[in-house]
Amino acid sequence: MKITLITVGKIKEKYFTDAIAEYTKRLTKYCQLKQIEVADEKAPETLSGKEMEQIKDKEGARILEKIKDNQYVISLEINGTQLTSEGLSEKLDGLGVSGQSDLVFIIGGSLGLSEAIIKRSNFALSFSKMTFPHQLMKVVLLEQIYRAYRISKGEPYHK
Repeated sequence: MKITLITVGKIKEKYFTDAIAEYTKRLTKYCQLKQIEVADEKAPETLSGKEMEQIKDKEGARILEKIKDNQYVISLEINGTQLTSEGLSEKLDGLGVSGQSDLVFIIGGSLGLSEAIIKRSNFALSFSKMTFPHQLMKVVLLEQIYRAYRISKGEPYHK
């Protein structure tokens, strides 16, 4: 299976980059993983609703440029479907069985995802109703993808 992670913004903190590198290494056993970072828009502290939408639209356009028509897109959204780790494992297995073997996971920037990304998404996934920094979400997502593969293969994992 091919999995692409598209994220907005660069990750600079060493503790995040170390964790990302570790899960990336672990995932080589299970899938082809590609990671794409698109530039984030600079956003002042106070923005109007229109300005927020414009920023999300610019970031969304950069994301859409990286998605191929045949890819199955899973966007991380606060109002998406919440799954257990076992549920995510079943979801990935089911996609593979149905012929969807080229997946894209999208993590938006600090303001979230544009309407265009939400419309392009095949499945909206939520990890929580809480808001998390997108740098941390990348680590959590990679860990959960790794855990999903371990579950699928019947390999031990921490519950």
